[in-house]
Amino acid sequence: MNQFLQAGAASLMGGESIQFIIMMVLIFGVMYFFMIRPQQKRQKELNKFRDSLANGMKVITAGGIYGTIKEVKEAYVLIEIDNSVNIRIDKSMIMKDNTDLASQAK
Repeated sequence: MNQFLQAGAASLMGGESIQFIIMMVLIFGVMYFFMIRPQQKRQKELNKFRDSLANGMKVITAGGIYGTIKEVKEAYVLIEIDNSVNIRIDKSMIMKDNTDLASQAK
């Protein structure tokens, strides 16, 4: 009788561990599709936007500075923020296209 109890307990433990593994896989799947994948998509779009920067584009920096691109180099962008006031900013700090925001406000 004791052998049957031990065998039954062992089979229950095996079933619980399979359920636990399935639950962990499901949780990871949900996290991937609701958190990781959208972030990767946004990052790809931002990199594509930064690669397409051109003279005359109105942009916003990560620090909230609005300006117009005057020169684009490999590592940095020269932005005019006022008449004859230019600043050099790293490309990775350009966050948004200002013309896109103006069209959304209408």
